[in-house]
Order: sequence, then structure tokens, then C-alpha cells
Amino acid sequence: MKKLVAVLMAALMIAAMASAMADTTLTVAGWDITTTPYYTAIKEGFEAANPDITIEWVDLASQDYNVKASTMLAGGDTTDLYCVKELSDMQNWAKEGLIVSLSDRIAAEGYDMGKYAGMDTCYVGLADGAQYALPFRADYWVMFYNKDLFDQAGVAYPTNDWTWDEYAAIAREINEKTGAYGTHYHTWLSCVANWAVCDGVNTLADGEYADLKYFYDLYQALEDEGVCMSYDELKAAGLHYSGAFAQGNIAMMPMGYWYASTLIGYIKDGTASMNWGITAVPHLEGVAAGSSFGSPTGIAISAASANQDAAWKFASWMCSEEGAKAIATTGTRPAYVSDAVAAVMASAEGFPTDETSKAALLPTAISLEWPIGEGVNEIKSIVNEEHTLIMTRELTVDEGIAEMEERAAEFIKK
Repeated sequence: MKKLVAVLMAALMIAAMASAMADTTLTVAGWDITTTPYYTAIKEGFEAANPDITIEWVDLASQDYNVKASTMLAGGDTTDLYCVKELSDMQNWAKEGLIVSLSDRIAAEGYDMGKYAGMDTCYVGLADGAQYALPFRADYWVMFYNKDLFDQAGVAYPTNDWTWDEYAAIAREINEKTGAYGTHYHTWLSCVANWAVCDGVNTLADGEYADLKYFYDLYQALEDEGVCMSYDELKAAGLHYSGAFAQGNIAMMPMGYWYASTLIGYIKDGTASMNWGITAVPHLEGVAAGSSFGSPTGIAISAASANQDAAWKFASWMCSEEGAKAIATTGTRPAYVSDAVAAVMASAEGFPTDETSKAALLPTAISLEWPIGEGVNEIKSIVNEEHTLIMTRELTVDEGIAEMEERAAEFIKK
């Protein structure tokens, strides 16, 4: 009997050892791990669905992430996956063979690439057209609005299919009837001129900026009429958009979706007190309703990973509907767009309960805020410099646009 027990115990130990050896630990590089809730949600959700794989986050400081991650990849570090913070870095990693193409796996599995509202195309290698990463997060822009001011003015709430001309008319009407600001533009270029890229055709690095004129003219007209705070006033006061809208005297504000969690927090702690909602940003005639712009965050597999099958399992789950649901529970906007994901986002405590706000969580298309390519960083600096001169009225809109085009031409690839 003792021999039999010993044999059984030995067999159990061998089985346990074999099981432990079969388990896989994946290391995944990201930034601000301990202060970003969606990392924990992703880890817990994936491990629950894949108990044979353990996720270990590798925390790199946000300000050093691009340099540190590039150094690790180039040095052959065996970290399995890397979050992609900058698209230009991903292009360099792909060009240098430091990350692997996902195209064959996507094709073999019939992986659904149609749920990212266009953000997946950001991760296609410029040199070979292969897919090198998948997006798991996408911060896109919506319109926040104060329902109390709309009610006070007797103005109908905006819909998810409205034009910029309609937006301007609403802003003027609320300003006239209540004395509140009809809208608010933060000082960033994004808040005033980026709407020109929502057509999916124009970019801010194409060297042709006539398409920005409509939006600058619109802003300056509203500023001159006192419908919004002036640029100079905002710069002098150093007033941040989050605090400005929270004061309750602004009817509308275009801003990245990330502001939703901030506003919910403000209302919860008493910093703000208002009924609010969101809609899709307005669109020009000929541009699809629900079109916006934004920036993605992706995930790529290192060429030095010894666990590429498991790494693909993680990346594909993280960027799927199930992964998106896990991310959405933390109030973060996933890249994956579906009714089920939107329902999770809308279920967050403090999120507006109206159907329009819920539907705004389903963008039609998201254009890239800035494209990738040679000369883009230089062009970005030029456009922002001329933007400031237009906003301060040191140059007219036409003069500023002409300066943008003349200066950017040096960096446009012929």
C-alpha cells in the first residue's frame, strides 16, 4: 500500500510539473501600468478566458516609453508584446524587422478587421502593406452639450446627424436666449481645424489647407459675436477646457471622448452640476454622419518573442469584442466598435441615459488626427505655429493658410 501511495504521489507530482511547464507567461510592455485601470481589466479578462496563459505587464515610464521600447526591441529583449504609443515608432519597428507581420494569422483565422472604424489601417507597414499591429484603444472626438442650457433656451437637443451650419445656428440661438456661451473652443488646433480630416480624404500633412478655411471662418465669426470665449481670453487666463465646461455656462464643446470620465467625476464630487449628453460631431455636406477623428493605441508582437502563438492569442483577444468589453468597463473607449461594447460603456455610472448619447458611442468612421510619413513632424510644427497666428489675428485666415502651404511644401514628399 505504501508503494502504491508513493507511486500515485510521484505521478501527481509529475503531472503537476508537466502542467506548470505547459503554462505560458507572456510579458507585455506598456506605460503607466499601475495608474491605468484598463491594464488590470485586460489581464483579468484574458486570464479568465485563457487559464493556461499568465500576463505580466512590463511598466515603462510614459515619458520614456518610445525610446525605451525601441531600445529593448533593437537589443533583442525577449518581452513578447509591445503596446504602440506612436505610429511612427511602429513603422520603424516594422521596417527594421523588430515586430512580426500579423497578416497571415489574420487571413488564416478570418479575423474580423471591420470593427475598428478605420483605425486598423494605421498599423499597416508603409514598406510592404502588411498588418503589424491591432488597435485596442481609440480616442475619438464627440460633442458634449449641457442639456440644462438647451432646456432654458427652448432649443431641441442636437442629433447624431447634424451639420456645422446647424451647430453654429444652435450656438447663436442659445447665446441670444440665455446669455451663456453657445459653444467653447479650446486653444488646440484639434478643436478648430481638425474637422477637415473627417472626410477621410484630406489630412493635415498634405500641404493643401484651403479645406481649413471654413472652420477658421466659423470660429472667428462666433468669437466676434461673443458666442464663445476668445482665444486671447483663454490663453491669458490659462483656462483649461475641463474646468470651463464644468462651470455650467457653456452649451456645447467638441472634445475627445476621454472627457466623459472626467465630467462624470466632476458631477460625482460636486465640481459640476448639470444634465449633459453627447452626440457625434457635426459634419459637412457630403461627409457621412458619425464621422470623427482620433488617435489609436495598438499592440504588436516582438520578433524576439519565444511565444508568438500565445502572443497572437492575447493580441487578438485584447482587440476583439471581448477585450473591448473589458476595456470599456473602466470608462475607456476601445477601438472595437459594436452595439455590445457601446452598451458596456453606456452602463457606466453617471453616463447619460438618452438614446442619442448611447448611439454616439458608435462612430461611423474615425480618421487619423495626423497621418504618418516623412516630414510629418516638421509639418505638424508649421501648421500649429500658423494656427496660433490665425487665432491671435496676427494673420488673416487666408494669410495663415498661405503660410502653411508655402512652408509645408518643403517637407512634402514629391
